[in-house]
Amino acid sequence: MGVADEADRKRHKGRGAVSNPAGRFESQRRTAWDDGWALSEESVPALETTVTAEPAKSIVSHNESPDIFFERSINPYKGCEHGCIYCYARPSHAYLNLSPGIDFETKLFYKPNAADLLEREFRKPRYEPALIAVGANTDPYQPIERKLGITRSILEVMARFRHPVGIITKGAALVERDIDLLSALAQDDLVTVSITMTTLDPTLKRTLEPRAASPGSRLRLMRLLADHGIPVRVLFSPVIPFINDAELEQVLQAAADAGAQHASYTFLRLPHEVKDLFREWLDANFPLKARHVMSLVEQSRGGKAYDSNFATRMRGEGEFATLIAQRFKLARRRFGLESKARAINLSAFRVPDTAASSGAQLGLF
Repeated sequence: MGVADEADRKRHKGRGAVSNPAGRFESQRRTAWDDGWALSEESVPALETTVTAEPAKSIVSHNESPDIFFERSINPYKGCEHGCIYCYARPSHAYLNLSPGIDFETKLFYKPNAADLLEREFRKPRYEPALIAVGANTDPYQPIERKLGITRSILEVMARFRHPVGIITKGAALVERDIDLLSALAQDDLVTVSITMTTLDPTLKRTLEPRAASPGSRLRLMRLLADHGIPVRVLFSPVIPFINDAELEQVLQAAADAGAQHASYTFLRLPHEVKDLFREWLDANFPLKARHVMSLVEQSRGGKAYDSNFATRMRGEGEFATLIAQRFKLARRRFGLESKARAINLSAFRVPDTAASSGAQLGLF
């Protein structure tokens, strides 16, 4: 490792990506170069997170992918400070002329008018309610939510209008903050919370998803949600060959013991720039396993690092992927996680009068 590489490694400590390559739409490329004027260890500047307001024109996205359970979603944030190296949302930063690498984790954007836009959507005369997933792209409970509260403002609108919502997150403390709203929604079968659990190993978690909540915190959150009558699903996602696949049964058992009622999984997805970022991460953290890991990934993707075919992109194909599917099916049955989720209630939707929407929240539930 050269002096410049060592300096980058120190700067990137606590982040997921090893590098900050140009996005696929950028006309210029950047290459690290050691000119002999290396900074001392003490003077290497830490990477800072910048947060920029980006008012949205609309807030509800519509999805037509046949392998996803929801048709509507809201993403309060672009980019994600959790830094999960495997995140399939990283390539979306390329549309902003930013890198899917370190930029994705440090240059974040939020939608300050999200709640207002959502209320306008719900007040349209012909609006028909349907489940809206929050956090399908980037985590709605990443660290900046503590200060900005965009996700909470969205849930406040959901609660006032009695609208169904599904949350997907690796958060913990901030989800606990919103237990009042989630409990109110759960009373009418209007909410589900899916907690992603990739590993029970804190050491692996720190490199795989460095700024997400610890495994123990997520399990405690599951118990809290379950105790408040809020349906909990565990997502063992993604399954990474030779990295976390051996934990499948242990993760499902721990989640079941913590109160989860349902389980699902996805196989590692490496679209666009993610495949190269993931290879870099493997080389840096698991150099002796890297070749074997990618060999199993490619065996499960028709000989490629990724295949976007709707029929196989969530589960993979081939011998290894089939074995994972069989193990998951048996474990889900063994730990009582195969029951069907309660039907989302669409009949509770109502449009409150304007005074109620602008007034105090107490009494609206």
